[in-house]
Amino acid sequence: MTFDWLKRYAPRSLYARAALILLLPVITIQLVVSIVFIQRLFEDVTVQMTGNVGLELARLVDQVEAAPDAATALAQITPLARALRIDVALPDPDPVTGDSRLIYDLSGRLVLPTLREALPGLSGIDLASDDNRVRMSVETDKGPLGLTVARERVSAKNPHQLLVIMVLASVLMTVIAYLFLKNQLRPIKRLSDAAQAFGRGRVIRYRPTGATEVRQAGAAFMDMRQRIERQMEQRTLMLSGVSHDLRTPLTRMRLALSMSDDPEASELLRDVDDMQGMLDAFLDFARDGALDDFADVDPAEILSHVAQNAQRAGHDVSVRQITGDGTASLQPLSITRALENLVGNAVRHGTRAELSLSITPRAVVFTVEDDGPGIPEDARERAMKPFARLDEARNQNVGGSVGLGLSIAMDIARQHGGILRLDASERLGGLRADIVLGR
Repeated sequence: MTFDWLKRYAPRSLYARAALILLLPVITIQLVVSIVFIQRLFEDVTVQMTGNVGLELARLVDQVEAAPDAATALAQITPLARALRIDVALPDPDPVTGDSRLIYDLSGRLVLPTLREALPGLSGIDLASDDNRVRMSVETDKGPLGLTVARERVSAKNPHQLLVIMVLASVLMTVIAYLFLKNQLRPIKRLSDAAQAFGRGRVIRYRPTGATEVRQAGAAFMDMRQRIERQMEQRTLMLSGVSHDLRTPLTRMRLALSMSDDPEASELLRDVDDMQGMLDAFLDFARDGALDDFADVDPAEILSHVAQNAQRAGHDVSVRQITGDGTASLQPLSITRALENLVGNAVRHGTRAELSLSITPRAVVFTVEDDGPGIPEDARERAMKPFARLDEARNQNVGGSVGLGLSIAMDIARQHGGILRLDASERLGGLRADIVLGR
């Protein structure tokens, strides 16, 4: 037997699930206790108490029926009625006709049939006029007999009190448990926010608090974050140092080749420029997109700036469409570099590129399309890996490319909690690259 179908109806958040775990037992216990209490106590006790009073009333009615006249009957039943705490009136000056009870009178629905079973001659029972008394009239050959008994003799007094107290106590305990639960879940939410922020390249202040297990998870997260930060710093320093150390010999080589009369010097000089471009690409990759801090910026301005820079460089790049408006929390320099890498790939492997932007309440989507050869569907995932080369689709040995453009763009998208998505361009026939960022 499987309960997978329940997952569709279960809440998603930990807070909602914890609240459900808290409330479900309370509500279940209330229902069970209410049903059992009403059936076992109120119903059974009420029937028994009303039945006993019914026997007493039936005895009085029998004496009235046996008496020769109304005056004699009243004189005979008065002492017994007084002993039984029953008020009698013969004849009844205001006979009761029909049965009546209050809508919230739970025990009253059992009192009425029980009394009618004990006294077949009843003309009416009044439970609504006075909560503390039961008034009824019985048809006899001496006239209508009025009978009044205390309500506490036929049913438990105030049967709704237990239910009211139980509900109020449950509400009070639920509120207390809710506040306690909220306090216990707050450290988990803070840990989640810190992990999400770190995944997007931001480091927010976090201190492990809460229960022991949550503190252990928080401490493990802090250690992991510190190790990752040290690793990133070491990688950046290492690649920066290598790139810096290699710049000096490359500069000497470029200078020597520029002054050389060798006919092959131009080819060698182009190789030196390619090596310089590779070093710059390595350094960009080492930075891992951490060029600036997050800020509320207009994505349309970033897109327009990238397009203008590409146009000034002599490339056929245009902004095709911008839908939506508003600001988003982004790293403007990092997003600019990611778009420049995508535009550089587009104009390197095609003749023109088109940029688009879509801003919705949930996401910001930058799109770069080109008319180049594109990337086959089965090779797109590999194309986003560092130093990947797809000679059969897009010649990545052109212009000193080392296969880091898509990888850098993907890393920057991930740091913003988004993704880089590659697809075929229906408009231009080449590659379509979407940077999808959550808001």
